[in-house]
Amino acid sequence: MAGKTVTRADLCEAVYQKVGLSRTESAALVELVLKEITDCLERGETVKLSSFGSFLVRKKGQRIGRNPKTGKEVPISPRRVMVFKPSAILKQRINSDPDGGKESGK
Repeated sequence: MAGKTVTRADLCEAVYQKVGLSRTESAALVELVLKEITDCLERGETVKLSSFGSFLVRKKGQRIGRNPKTGKEVPISPRRVMVFKPSAILKQRINSDPDGGKESGK
């Protein structure tokens, strides 16, 4: 199920093709949107994109983990993690895709 990876350059090109801005303006627009999402998440805010999903930051407390190589217990420090929750609409669109992921490798 190894599909194509979409990069920033791909997103900029898509904006250029579909919106009609120059390549430079398209790249600036994509960067601006990504920076705004990043800034909101850094502040601990939830970013909700209707019909797409939500990006949220969760706090994880300190816990004891285990080094899989040695088996030795090690403390894992508290941290914040970013989580993406797809919307019901996005889940439905993904699961009703007639191509079913396109590349099956066979």
